[in-house]
Amino acid sequence: MRSPVTGIVALILLFVVVIIAYSSVFTVQQTEQTIVLRFGEPVDVIREPGLHFKAPWNSVINIDKRILDLENPSQEVIASDQKRLVVDAFARYRIKDPLRFYQSVGSIQAANIQLTTLLNASLRRVLGEVTFITVVRDARESLMAKIREQLDKEAEGYGIQVVDVRIRRADLPDANSQAVYQRMQTERQREAAEFRAQGAQRAQEIRSRADREVTVLVAEATSKSEQIRGEGDATRNQIFADAFNQDPDFFAFYRSMQAYEQGLKHNDTRMLLKPDSNFFRYFTDPSGKQRENSGTPGPAAPAR
Repeated sequence: MRSPVTGIVALILLFVVVIIAYSSVFTVQQTEQTIVLRFGEPVDVIREPGLHFKAPWNSVINIDKRILDLENPSQEVIASDQKRLVVDAFARYRIKDPLRFYQSVGSIQAANIQLTTLLNASLRRVLGEVTFITVVRDARESLMAKIREQLDKEAEGYGIQVVDVRIRRADLPDANSQAVYQRMQTERQREAAEFRAQGAQRAQEIRSRADREVTVLVAEATSKSEQIRGEGDATRNQIFADAFNQDPDFFAFYRSMQAYEQGLKHNDTRMLLKPDSNFFRYFTDPSGKQRENSGTPGPAAPAR
């Protein structure tokens, strides 16, 4: 018969073998690269995914090989024209040399801290060489490429490759922005006032020219009307003169009728005449002949 001790020893040996086998196997994911350590010292780097083996006393550290994001806090930068800029930027990087990365920084958190310092230094160097307008409008793409090149060169010593650097926003500080907006508003108001003044001057010129033309037209029309009126009066007087020459009695009768019409108005027929006035001679004699000892004919003014 087998001794119970032999069975227990066999089980213990099997358990030890399982533990050793489990400690000798590790898996590398597709998104990772692994460093094998022997008593804290790296001995191998595994980049291929799959199942791998190691000595039981060795340990492994997995390092991400995907593209990682670096969020940089907003920084204040002074451009070459001494204008302050608030720059919001970020970077993307990946670990291309895991052994150097482990020996220099050791972890992604420490790498982010170091890269943030390097990124801020690159931002100040590159943006400090150009003007504010160049940063915000003219050459942002080339500036970002230059910053990426400098950052990548400095990060190479940490086993890191910088893939991209982007500037989200580059603007004046809030206090400066308010001052700029106020200055812009004042400038626009000044331009608007200038345009209004020019418009008012132009309108006044147009009104003055129109008034002058109206005055000239009215004067010419008045002169023409007076000329026509004078010609009409001359024609009328000529007609009267011709009529008088043709029939003096009829003309005298016609003039007397006009005098009656003007003198004998409605509700005002009172008149003060001399006893020998011949104003009403056509009332006493249709032929208008004067009696003896009568005065010189002529209409009398109506009395009020």
